[in-house]
Amino acid sequence: MDLTGKVAVVTGSGQGLGLAYAQELARRGAAVVINDVRQETADAAVAGITAAGGRAVAVVAPVGTTATAIALVDAAVATFGRLDIMVTNAGILRDKVLWKMSDDDFDAVIDVHLRGTFTCVRAAVERFREQGQGGRLICIGSPAGQRGNFGQTNYSAAKAAIVGMVRTWAMELKKAGITANAVCPVAATAMTETIPFLAPYIEGMRAGEPLPAVIRREVGMGTPGDVAGVIAFLASDAASDVTGQAISIGGDRLALWSHPQLTATAFHDGGFSADDVAAQWPTTFAGRLESVGEEFPAELTGAAR
Repeated sequence: MDLTGKVAVVTGSGQGLGLAYAQELARRGAAVVINDVRQETADAAVAGITAAGGRAVAVVAPVGTTATAIALVDAAVATFGRLDIMVTNAGILRDKVLWKMSDDDFDAVIDVHLRGTFTCVRAAVERFREQGQGGRLICIGSPAGQRGNFGQTNYSAAKAAIVGMVRTWAMELKKAGITANAVCPVAATAMTETIPFLAPYIEGMRAGEPLPAVIRREVGMGTPGDVAGVIAFLASDAASDVTGQAISIGGDRLALWSHPQLTATAFHDGGFSADDVAAQWPTTFAGRLESVGEEFPAELTGAAR
C-alpha cells in the first residue's frame, strides 16, 4: 500500500475524519493538500503531518465553488507537481425536520456536500486526464444517503446524490483509468454525536473508555482512524479494478452497499390503472415494502446505557 510519489487533496481535512484520511495517506507516502475553513486548524494539521515526516500544504477556503476546487488542484500541482487522488470529505450539518428546514438550511448543506463534491471532482478529473495516468476519486457518502435519517432531508439528499454521481463517473471515466468510489463511514465525530443513543458511547470514548463490541461490530462505529485504511486502499494500485462502489466502514465492520434492485414485479396487459394497482398491491407488493432509516440493535436503542 505504498503511495510514495502520489499527491492527494482531502477536503475538510483539518480535523475529524478528514484529518484521519490525510494522516493515513501521508503515512503511506503521499503528499497531501489539507483543506479547512479555519487557518489555525489547517496549519495544525499540516504541522502534525510534517512533524511525522510527511509532506503537506494547506488551502484555507470553503468547499463548494469552482474557484475553491481549482485552488485545491492548483495547490497540489504547484507544490508537489501533480495530482493523483481526490478525497471529497468536507461537510456541514443543518439538521431540522422538514417543516422547520429553511431554504438556507437546505442550500448550505447541498452546496458543501453535493456541489463541493461535483466541483472538486470535476477539477481533479480535468487534471487526471491532462496527466494521462489515471486517478482515484474517493467521495464520502453516508448511511443517511442509503436509508434516510430523521431530521436530515438536506444531508440525506446530498449523500444519496453523491453515490449516484459516483456510479455515473465510474462509467464515464473507466477508459481514462480513473476509479470513482463512495465511502460511507460511521465514526465517533460531532456528526454522529447528534444520534441520541450513540452520544453516551462517544462521550465515554473521549473519556478513554473503549467502545463495546456491539457498537464496533453490529453498529459498525469506531474512531476516525478505523475508517482511514479503506481510503488508503482505494487510493492505491491494489484497488485499480474497484470502481462504482458504495463501501461501508466503521469500527470492526467493512461492507458493501448494494445497488438498488427491483425486488417485486408485476405485469398487466395494457398497463396499470389505479384499480389494477390496488388489486395487485396486496398479493405482490405489500409484503415486500422496504424499511427506512438505519436499523440498530434493540438493546441499544430501547434501553439506557
